[in-house]
Amino acid sequence: MNSLQEKYIWETRSLYPSPESVELDGDFSKATARISYFRTKYFKKVSLLDATNLRYALTELEAVYESIIVPEVYAYLVFAADSKDALHQKLSQRGIELANISAQELLFFELEINEIAEEIFQPLLQSEQLQQYRHYLEGLRRFKSHTLSEREERLLKQKSLTGTEAFTRLFDELTASFSYRMEIDGTEKELTGEELLGLLHHDDASVREQAFTVFLNRFQGESIIFSTIMNTIALDHHQERQLRNYSFPMEPTHLTNELSTESVSSLMETTERNYQLAREYFLLKARILRIPKLKNTDIYAPIRKTDKKFSFSQAHAMVLESYSAFNPDFREIIESFFAEKRIDAFPRPGKSGGAFCMGISPSLPPFVLMNYTGNLRDVATLAHELGHGLHYVLAQNKSMLNYHPPLPLAETASVFGEMLLTRFLLEREADPAVKISLLCAQIEDIIATTFRQNVLTRFEERLHNGREHGLLSASEICDIWWEENANLYGNTVEMIEPYRWGWSYISHFVHSRFYCYSYTFAELLVLALFQKYLSSETTFVPIFTEILKSGGSLSPAETVKSAGINLADNNFWQEGYDLLGGMIGELQSLL
Repeated sequence: MNSLQEKYIWETRSLYPSPESVELDGDFSKATARISYFRTKYFKKVSLLDATNLRYALTELEAVYESIIVPEVYAYLVFAADSKDALHQKLSQRGIELANISAQELLFFELEINEIAEEIFQPLLQSEQLQQYRHYLEGLRRFKSHTLSEREERLLKQKSLTGTEAFTRLFDELTASFSYRMEIDGTEKELTGEELLGLLHHDDASVREQAFTVFLNRFQGESIIFSTIMNTIALDHHQERQLRNYSFPMEPTHLTNELSTESVSSLMETTERNYQLAREYFLLKARILRIPKLKNTDIYAPIRKTDKKFSFSQAHAMVLESYSAFNPDFREIIESFFAEKRIDAFPRPGKSGGAFCMGISPSLPPFVLMNYTGNLRDVATLAHELGHGLHYVLAQNKSMLNYHPPLPLAETASVFGEMLLTRFLLEREADPAVKISLLCAQIEDIIATTFRQNVLTRFEERLHNGREHGLLSASEICDIWWEENANLYGNTVEMIEPYRWGWSYISHFVHSRFYCYSYTFAELLVLALFQKYLSSETTFVPIFTEILKSGGSLSPAETVKSAGINLADNNFWQEGYDLLGGMIGELQSLL
């Protein structure tokens, strides 16, 4: 590890001095005690509370949640930074078990809220004292008909530690342990998974294909484990869905996201009707690269051999300036991540792959993890994750129960940040060839965030539906994956054979069931918001800032209403794809 990489390892001592600190151990104990105290105080009494006392109970509950999340998230952060460390593994498990115990001990509160008769609940909901918590309380009631008894809920939570949570942990530890060997420029090198995937942006087609092949073959080598994980998680969801009386696999996700089944179906069907836009771009990309047909390892190929690398300092400056150009008030927030060392930037053995931003609580700052390798897409990833961070910071005016944005809005600031970065770069670039490169990168990002996420969601949907009828072999899972990708690519892209295993490395399937359509939702929402920004920059900035400040205090529909967006309008989704079509047309005009 060089000095630059050491400089950009995050500093978590603002949370605790070390994984072995007495403060951390004490907070785990205090959290357990607070959980017990809250349960003793309110168990079987919630339905008797008037508006004033229910508000007080909710503020107490928020304090309990905050006492839980701080040590739990710290444990997650140190594990993500180095999952090979035995101490970090133990600490991570302790955090998981604390979260599990808290869910068991505190679920009575939600159950008792749902037991309140409607004629009593509605006046409570309308009372002035509870306006701050209205959205939270309405959210609990949405799940009333799908909630089990406390004993049943506790059993499900308790057994999840040795069920789905254990399989999730297995996935994380196994994939983080993978190392890869590949010959580059005549020298065999040991690489992380993120470094291999970074080679998909290499200017040599053979290097791109070899890198992806080496990466996917490693996952295929553990096919028994990955197919077992997928089957187990899908079967667990099917069994729980039957217990809770859900009609179809995606229904609980829709309820959580506060989106109707019709709205999500419209989103996905509109996306599929526009697959031809992606195919049109893939044909253009083949023309730019001067090859007859793309392989899927060519999709992110640089269009010029001179496509440059960006130092992390350059990425820092570009992202900072792009956000500042939109709203100068954002500059200090973005800069604080660098100044306070809350970014873990570079890949290394044992570190989690991918990227994330972890928002903790309204009183603590968020942290960003990524695996920076220096290409333009990594700069966009930095802008993306800092968009999440900005969102979390702006929402810190909300209380704990209203802090985290709902999934459909969780990607709003992050994707908007990528758009700001691209606009910033395009406005300052005079070279037409570089503009083509930037435009290609933006189009590829939109394709990845809409069409690809739709493919992932359709794959996941078919996987869950298929598992209801019996165990799926690894080959059957591969077939589903291949077919859904073929629906997008058509005859414009040739998939390499090892890509049959492309499903096995996608952590969202394991961590966050049916998360991926939220990316499609967010991208199309951001395209609409960005259009409004371009047409009225001065008036839009405060509106967008208020959207981010709302956190999770409103439904998605209520949150974006202030920007003049109606999520119930099915034509809304097509507007985003019309904008993408315009970008592809602009690219054609530059060639």
